[in-house]
Amino acid sequence: MADSYKINVAIGGRNYPISVSSTVEEQGVRAAASKINKLISDYESNYAVNDKQDVLAMCALQFASVIEVNKVMKEEENEANITKISKINSKLESYLNK
Repeated sequence: MADSYKINVAIGGRNYPISVSSTVEEQGVRAAASKINKLISDYESNYAVNDKQDVLAMCALQFASVIEVNKVMKEEENEANITKISKINSKLESYLNK
């Protein structure tokens, strides 16, 4: 990375050095770490989980599933928009060919 610098973030009670290239990226990394730590805390207080690895796996699954659901929803939205545009395009072609 060009002009990168290292920051430390704590996740699940452990510190991790991360290289970032801007303050915006740093804010994003710190916000993500904060959300992970909140979710870890929620899982530990709501479920009888003894192993930190299990909690981290559950966090990873939750974050990944949100990304995948959003991806599917966006694809469906794109398909619907393409259908609408095709209909509009057909109407325009019909009008222009009169």
